[in-house]
Amino acid sequence: MTEQDEAVSRWVWVIVQSDGSGEQFLGQVDGDLNISFIPAFPEKDAALMGLGRLAREKGMTYEAQAIRLDDLRARAGQNGFAVFVLDGEGRIVERH
Repeated sequence: MTEQDEAVSRWVWVIVQSDGSGEQFLGQVDGDLNISFIPAFPEKDAALMGLGRLAREKGMTYEAQAIRLDDLRARAGQNGFAVFVLDGEGRIVERH
């Protein structure tokens, strides 16, 4: 496995939202770039810190869950989303 393969198959943390009837990844829209994306974080602590900086809906519950980056990229792409890996401060570290 190459370094690039290892980089995209690593585990990241995403925020999952639920209204009680089902779960989905918490998506965001960057108005400046006009792009919909799913924020991912390298560590659980960063995801929990980042949650406070993300747009959320009332009535939803939120939790951090781990997923492989390659799986997240595939699911996001099927639904028209990019994946941005962010740090706990909300800065973009990687774009996929």
